[in-house]
Amino acid sequence: MKQRLKLFIIGSLCFGAFVLFSFIVHKNLLTQFDFNSTVRLQDHIISRRFDGLFSFFSDIGVFEIMLGVLLIILVFLKKIRGIFVLGFFGLFHLIELYGKFFVDHLPPPEFMLRTERIMNFPQFYIRTENSYPSGHAGRTGFISVVIGLIVLRSKKLSRLQKSLILGFLIVYDITMFVSRVYLGEHWTTDVIGGGLLGMALAFLSLAFL
Repeated sequence: MKQRLKLFIIGSLCFGAFVLFSFIVHKNLLTQFDFNSTVRLQDHIISRRFDGLFSFFSDIGVFEIMLGVLLIILVFLKKIRGIFVLGFFGLFHLIELYGKFFVDHLPPPEFMLRTERIMNFPQFYIRTENSYPSGHAGRTGFISVVIGLIVLRSKKLSRLQKSLILGFLIVYDITMFVSRVYLGEHWTTDVIGGGLLGMALAFLSLAFL
């Protein structure tokens, strides 16, 4: 019971941070920060040779693939209450759509876009002009928190195995988050907001699981 309460509190705090951060983004208080961080990544930190690699992360972060990963995890756990996790995953996308309709935050201009389309999956979202929050970042944060907490509580995995899995999740998350900004798909604030929302709903869903 204490564990569930901790997860609920952490999830609530993350969601509160998301709401506050969304207000700041809507007021355009971080516009210069967004532009500077994208220019710095594209012109000074990451080489154009990585366009293909980062574009690959764009493709594996889509709704269809992330939903498949989540379903595999829940089938592996064999828990009926896993339906709550799916419900919160769906709720994330509803809040994402709400943000893109009502938070006034246009995406990076076309000349910053560097994505190379490797795969072309049909998308289950409504195309909008605004880019906040990032769906890729949110899905990544959601899945990573779910896997991470399951791994930490597992009694079948050794400490080394847990460290390797968690290390992989951290590297994957960082790469995905950076790719959204470097490719010009999103601003840094979009990624931060998406990550906060995804992690918040993951913690809340696990409180039920």
